[in-house]
Amino acid sequence: MFRSNCPRPIRRGGLTGAGLLAVTALVCGPCLPSVARAAGGTGWVDGITVDGQIEGGINANPARPANGNNFGEFFGDHANQAQLDQVTITVSRPVDQASSDYQVGFVVRGMYGADTRYYNIAGISDRTIAGRYQIMPAQAHVDLHLPWVTRHGLDMQAGILASPMGVESLDPATRPFYTLAYTTQYSTPFEHVGAMFQWHATDRLDALFGVDTGNQTSFGGGDDNNAAAGYFGVAGNGFLGGNLSFVYLGRVGPENAVRALGPRANSAQRFWNDLNATYKIDDRLSLTGEFNVLHDEGLRADTVSFVSFLSYQVTPGLTFNYRGEIYRDNTGLLVTSFLGNNAYMQALLGEPAATQSAPPTTYGALTLGVTWHPALGHHVKLFEIRPEIRFDRSLNGTRPFNDLRNVGMFTFGADAVLGF
Repeated sequence: MFRSNCPRPIRRGGLTGAGLLAVTALVCGPCLPSVARAAGGTGWVDGITVDGQIEGGINANPARPANGNNFGEFFGDHANQAQLDQVTITVSRPVDQASSDYQVGFVVRGMYGADTRYYNIAGISDRTIAGRYQIMPAQAHVDLHLPWVTRHGLDMQAGILASPMGVESLDPATRPFYTLAYTTQYSTPFEHVGAMFQWHATDRLDALFGVDTGNQTSFGGGDDNNAAAGYFGVAGNGFLGGNLSFVYLGRVGPENAVRALGPRANSAQRFWNDLNATYKIDDRLSLTGEFNVLHDEGLRADTVSFVSFLSYQVTPGLTFNYRGEIYRDNTGLLVTSFLGNNAYMQALLGEPAATQSAPPTTYGALTLGVTWHPALGHHVKLFEIRPEIRFDRSLNGTRPFNDLRNVGMFTFGADAVLGF
């Protein structure tokens, strides 16, 4: 149910993501043979799979900002520089969530590349490598299926987990664009150490809840404060003739660093709220909307945003994607560019960091792109090339872009993903 549960989700209509996965796919494409073998009664070890994936890309900016950074973008933040975004190896043994028996599985995913700079976990991987290309355990959790109370029972994942909140995820195979929305980057968490649960209350409704140490923190010196945080929510699917699915997730807990705010950081709550819904118009066209509200007591900061996605399968190997977003940062404290390789994690822990921020701003962003994903044979599980054009603009006259010089910014991005 959570995006941490599946190393490579089934693609549906070209548009995938955490929220969509939570209500449309319980197992991933490569894992289906493993689940079938497990259901057939063969050995537990026979269900283990090994998968690899490589992604590289470039995000061009004709304005050539003086500081070399594309403001407000994490992936492809270095303007006009090609980079190795991710190399991942995933070893997993999925559970059959439809089973009436007890099930035990696991997911271990290691990742190396430029994207890791923003998804590191304090106390686990943030001090491993200081350069542009870093390494981390993106996932490492034990999965249990417990046939309790209801027909479909309860599922649990415990360990290092990807955050379940939002539409876009770290895995490029599950999102339509190379770059991410402001909502994904600044108003949803990324990684957790803790436990997530999905209670399958009915055939259409799941209750979602979990507890963890905080966004991208662990225990002891790896925690930026001394308090826990947690999730609550509900997911639904199969409505309106089976075409509508939705996920609401709320989250509450302190997320600021004691180093930055003092002891108040242990009790000042951050409230996250994310609602997304997907409507499948037909086999080719699907629409997704995401509404997000965040309030931080410690920073006295608020954000509110709406993101719309459209995916249209032009041919079996070509998909057109659209994303439009309006994002309001009421204080200017949330939307930030991180100018050093370790600046993001340093700022998360309240340490001095090289950053660049803008005044309170309402951001508008439009992204158009295509995904070319031909079938290349049995040994290549995934190949796709995704060019995109993106235009960001301040809607209230501030100048956040291109080293604080411009009201707007054009970027032209592209990446390639190979899965095996």
